[in-house]
Amino acid sequence: MSKHRAKIEIQGTQGKLAAILEKPGPHPKAFVLYAHCFTCGKDSLAASRISRGLVAQGYAVLRYDFAGIGHSEGQFEDTNFTTSVDDLVMVADYLKDNYQAPAILIGHSFGGAVVLGATSKIKSIKGVVTVAAPSKPCHVIKQFAEFEDEIMTKGQADVLLSGRSFVMKKQFLDDVYNQNQDETIRKMKTPLLVFHSPRDTTVLIKEAEHIYNYAKHPKSFISLDPADHLLSSSKHAAYVASSVAVWAEHYIEDNNA
Repeated sequence: MSKHRAKIEIQGTQGKLAAILEKPGPHPKAFVLYAHCFTCGKDSLAASRISRGLVAQGYAVLRYDFAGIGHSEGQFEDTNFTTSVDDLVMVADYLKDNYQAPAILIGHSFGGAVVLGATSKIKSIKGVVTVAAPSKPCHVIKQFAEFEDEIMTKGQADVLLSGRSFVMKKQFLDDVYNQNQDETIRKMKTPLLVFHSPRDTTVLIKEAEHIYNYAKHPKSFISLDPADHLLSSSKHAAYVASSVAVWAEHYIEDNNA
């Protein structure tokens, strides 16, 4: 358990975003900003375990609920990839203004696509990490593909995601289809670490291969075999945290030095 844990509200595009900041002490090695998977929330097992694992390694980590998810304000059906990127940038600005600018971005699944989209907009970032991320934001439509025609013709549809009902609107589809993520990745100048499991059946490992192939060096890939998409096992989340902690030290300045 971290020595310092604070619940924070941060202004986002749709209202206040609920966040948790965990620190190992007054002088962390660096600040990490974590973006969760699609509809998962900041308190998902992967988010909390990876964050706490990094805190144990000396990093401060802020994780937050996307707009309309968990304890954050806003209507989920009014969000999209662009608003999610904008929110991430606003959270990074909050850290810069109130604590210390984030040096590392971590994104799980759809959150991985979001951090890739936001990296160039946050000048302080020295390393970006994706975990089980799709190469394109529109990949998420796979989760409710049977409703796509209805959404496009009627403007919206009620869909079931992870056992919960959500309204998905045409504006979300239009937004993700309009993203040129390949070009975004190609233009990235930030060191990249890609995690993916060959056994992931939600986002296939070919998505990680696509991200890796479009990215410039320095870039690294770590297999998460035999993990599932959500990193349900605590040992897989611990492996991600310990690997990120070591990798990031190549790119950050130790604040205690």
